[in-house]
Amino acid sequence: MGNVDYSKYSKLSPFELKDKLIELAQSRTDRMMLNAGRGNPNFLATVPRRAFFQLGLFSATESEFSFSYMPEGLGGFPRSEGLQSRFDHFILENRDKPGVVFLGKAISYVRDQLGLDPDAFLLEMVEGVLGCNYPVPDRMLRVSETIIKEYVLREMGVQGMAKESLDLFAVEGGTAAMAYIFNSLKENKIIEKGDRIAIGTPIFTPYLEIPKLNDYQLEEVLIQADANLGWQYPESELRKLEDPSIKAFFLVNPSNPPSVKMSDEGLEILADIVKKRPDLIILTDDVYGTFADNFKSLFAICPDNTILVYSFSKYFGATGWRLGVIALSNNNILDHKIAALSKKDKKELEERYSSLTTEPANIKFIDRLVADSRNVALNHTAGLSTPQQVQMVLFALFNMMDSRQNYKEAVKSVVRDRDATLYRQLGVDVPQDPNAVDYYTLINLENTSRILYGDEFADWVIKNKNPTELLFRVADETGVVLLPGSGFGVSHPSARASLANLNEYQYAAIGNSLRKFAEETYREYQQVTKKK
Repeated sequence: MGNVDYSKYSKLSPFELKDKLIELAQSRTDRMMLNAGRGNPNFLATVPRRAFFQLGLFSATESEFSFSYMPEGLGGFPRSEGLQSRFDHFILENRDKPGVVFLGKAISYVRDQLGLDPDAFLLEMVEGVLGCNYPVPDRMLRVSETIIKEYVLREMGVQGMAKESLDLFAVEGGTAAMAYIFNSLKENKIIEKGDRIAIGTPIFTPYLEIPKLNDYQLEEVLIQADANLGWQYPESELRKLEDPSIKAFFLVNPSNPPSVKMSDEGLEILADIVKKRPDLIILTDDVYGTFADNFKSLFAICPDNTILVYSFSKYFGATGWRLGVIALSNNNILDHKIAALSKKDKKELEERYSSLTTEPANIKFIDRLVADSRNVALNHTAGLSTPQQVQMVLFALFNMMDSRQNYKEAVKSVVRDRDATLYRQLGVDVPQDPNAVDYYTLINLENTSRILYGDEFADWVIKNKNPTELLFRVADETGVVLLPGSGFGVSHPSARASLANLNEYQYAAIGNSLRKFAEETYREYQQVTKKK
């Protein structure tokens, strides 16, 4: 590849560096490019999608009934009178079509298991899939919010908490949640320029990049997970949070890219810290929690201190749908912090939200998130599109109605089999960890070199090889695209591979390519050391 200065790429986000690597990997036509860099799954939930489209067909017909005297192609709002009866007839007439039976069972489940009004649910779904009204309430449709609350509480391992004790804001995926939360924390003077925030690393890169922007200018304190402890946070690292100057702790759990959930011991330590620091804000991004065994979110441990972000993107294979939620306890610390602001700050915020209500001081933080997401002035048009909310509800019901959890076990098996295949072909034992989720894997370049060819070779590689150069060479010579661990806050040289977006034989090819590359590097090492 010539004399290339790879250090210039070190400041790029790994997701921007990815484009350079893909360009190299695609530069030759005699091989297949294997992109294991991005975590877009190549599996997806089909039943709730079929149900969505069948519901759409039923709802379009309902709309046409309202304006049946008009020319074809013009419809009106669906009628609530007799809607359930017509829907039952639709289910009976179309029960042989995939997705239709699921819709009928969903109505029964909502009524009999969740105790909700089936008529209100059906009307909300029919109107929602048609997208014929603005989202009302703008934060989330009423029945939909209740259903998603149930899903979130179950999947996040929250016990003993009533659905009425939390609020949800339906958002355009986890990325929108991040943007909205950072912005509203700043706008409401909860976090200000120069404040110190802790970030659990390794972590999804934007959590490292956003605080440095001129908009925020926050000082980052890294809480570093230890590879030698199975990527858990050492107690000494977590205890940094006892420093009262640290305003908040942001983390992804299970982590990205180590793909490991926080251990029970870590959760207990953090709960103890919150007892000592009841003012500590926690933001936990739990998108991979549904891939973990017996997952428990920090929201289950200290709900009043925690902002929970959950996305439907990965588990249901729905990255293009942009579906996520922000969850907050009714007694959350953010509302208390706003109430404790100075008179000057309170007055300024009351002016900011004065167009929304005659009592702007009483607006909850989660509703401020909604308003801020549309620059306050456009609050009346805020909210996730209603068809998106309908698909979100169908995803959640599909998971909750699956008493044997067949779908969950299937997707977990898919990523774990791929992980085993990659490491088998690489010639390294698969890391065994009961807390591992295996959505991603971090290939430790130093440890792999040490296992394959010994300590001296590993020491030589670390001393003489730039990890970024290795990624470029792997892309150029093998067509395999991996991302640098350093871009996620990993302290040692490593490469992140997604285990979600290729097929198993392709992960075998990646393992073979990496093993071949290691062999070639070892021969180079032998030649160099012989000359000496």
